[in-house]
Amino acid sequence: MVTTAVQLREPRAFVAPDVWEREVRLVMRDHGMGRDLAERTLGQTIAYLVTTAERPDVRMGPAPAVDLGLHSFTLDTVHYTAFCSAVAGRYIHHVPHLSQENGGLPPSLRETVRAVEAAGFAIDHELWNSTEADCSQCHAGCTDSPVGK
Repeated sequence: MVTTAVQLREPRAFVAPDVWEREVRLVMRDHGMGRDLAERTLGQTIAYLVTTAERPDVRMGPAPAVDLGLHSFTLDTVHYTAFCSAVAGRYIHHVPHLSQENGGLPPSLRETVRAVEAAGFAIDHELWNSTEADCSQCHAGCTDSPVGK
């Protein structure tokens, strides 16, 4: 039997070190987190965003804990826009899910976690430990946003 080692993707590789530091500090400031939790949150946020860029066919949404990092990052528009351009070639919109949309069903966290893991990122199960997502990362479940058309 041959065992093949899996090379995990590192979220830090998707932003410059100074941007990583800035975003961690913003998460700490915005959400009262210590450094370790803020770094974990940012790492899962970046893994999630990279996966949404690469898998627009999967309807995804962040867990509430990951959504905190997403909100901090999207508000830092200069760095977020540069990140989106680099990883997706386009802006990745963030449109919160409302219960009356799409029959009231939020994006599946189970499918989101599977997609992020399949994309090669380690999953921080503590941050994804939720039964439902309150927010869909972008319009139409990360498929085709009408904004900007």
